[in-house]
Amino acid sequence: MIRVPSFIHAGEFQSLKIKDMTFVAYRNQDPPLRNEVFFEEHALIFVLEGEKKFVTPEQDIRVKKGNVVFIPRGYYTMQEAINKQYRSLVFFFNEKLLKEFVAGHLSLFQENSLVEPDPNQGLLVFGINESLEKYIDSIFPYFHLETQYLNHFLNLKLQELLLHLLEIDPTGKLKSIVYNIYKGEKADLEFLMDSYYLKPLSMEELSRLSGRSLSAFKRDFQKQFQTSPALWLKNKRLEHARLLLENTGMNVSEISMEIGYESVSHFIKAFKEKYHVTPSHYKEGERS
Repeated sequence: MIRVPSFIHAGEFQSLKIKDMTFVAYRNQDPPLRNEVFFEEHALIFVLEGEKKFVTPEQDIRVKKGNVVFIPRGYYTMQEAINKQYRSLVFFFNEKLLKEFVAGHLSLFQENSLVEPDPNQGLLVFGINESLEKYIDSIFPYFHLETQYLNHFLNLKLQELLLHLLEIDPTGKLKSIVYNIYKGEKADLEFLMDSYYLKPLSMEELSRLSGRSLSAFKRDFQKQFQTSPALWLKNKRLEHARLLLENTGMNVSEISMEIGYESVSHFIKAFKEKYHVTPSHYKEGERS
């Protein structure tokens, strides 16, 4: 699994930053045919050439040249390039910059015109229009521009991009997502944890996905679940491992990997502490 934008580096991408935050990246090498990606920031992918398939628990989406894909922060997806000609521009939206955009354009976000947000919202796919296509062409010169004003130029380009996106969003879903970010909406902790408990995320990453500081995340979690997030995660993963042992043919190593344990020995130790028997013996029917 790779994390973006922190994974992005010069070997495979050209990128532009606003105040040290990745704004846009262009893949300048052939893509891997298949990889799992975790999006650390809200992202927008413009397909320039070729085709790619995005596989998520909720949907399989195939996109091609002329498509635009919005991916919410915290999303896991398996990406599969259909051919090596695949090329894309990927824009990343830092929440601070999104809030600044909404604050400067509040007249565009009248609450009575916004749709109800869907917590299960998957990827959003749009078709590019002529003005947005010209906008994309205007980005490439900045990859070679040397000027002390680059941050200022790119900040304006970000605002221009967001206006274009609001224009091509017929459902209003993207507008609602952006406005909820501006309002600082916090994620439901139960929904968040049920969605991500098998993923190898740190407490800092989970707190960011919840829209809270790390201390507020731990405090709210303790209040809601009467336990710490670390202990809740450990028990939830071990309960899932028990179900896999009972209902699948997976071996101990496969289950250890499935529930996010990097060390099989650590998994065996944790399982034995909880169930008083090793995973292998549990699978063989030796249960306390």
